[in-house]
Amino acid sequence: MKNVKLSKRLSAAANLIRQGSRLADIGCDHGYVPVSLILDGRIESAVASDINEGPLKSCINLVKEYELEHKIKCVLSNGLERINLDEVDDILIAGMGGILIYDILNSDKVDFEKLKEKHLVLNSMTHPEEARLWLNNYGFEIQNDIIVKEGKHYYSIMDAYYTGENNNFDADCFLGKIEVTKENIGYFEHLLNYLKNKQKGEPDFSEEIKKIEEKINDNR
Repeated sequence: MKNVKLSKRLSAAANLIRQGSRLADIGCDHGYVPVSLILDGRIESAVASDINEGPLKSCINLVKEYELEHKIKCVLSNGLERINLDEVDDILIAGMGGILIYDILNSDKVDFEKLKEKHLVLNSMTHPEEARLWLNNYGFEIQNDIIVKEGKHYYSIMDAYYTGENNNFDADCFLGKIEVTKENIGYFEHLLNYLKNKQKGEPDFSEEIKKIEEKINDNR
């Protein structure tokens, strides 16, 4: 049986999962990532969760199709609330907005002391600055911060570990540690237009706009 083919976005996120880890895939949808990583021998086991029964059922069916019930546990859960953090090492939260990712990580039903021990991989479909803001506020340091272009869309993917440091980076919540390249400069141009439109109201994004313009001009 052939392995599951991941989209460019999901493949980039999956590549940040550590070898031999136990994965929690939050918002697993069809369960493509944990199934693919198990078949590749990349991870030891996985917990796949979704808040909705429909996508979780699709995941359960895929796990059964590949006879991986002994490796992948499927759980109906609101974010991390029904995930046993003692059973996982890496946490992937993908395919949702940064505001929702912030809320999932910030839930008072999640044991933060245990969360600090985990490797977080986050894929924000919108507002990645909110995901970076949570990481910064709660002492997680971003390691990889990349932009993946798939079709006409740009997707933000990052991973982080707890260090206890608060970088207080303001404008860098939008910029993160992303390196500007010819392939992703369109992402920064889109972000610049977005902030200029937001600038017409509140709050003031002049610092962010200046830094983004500098990055774009330096790479033209």
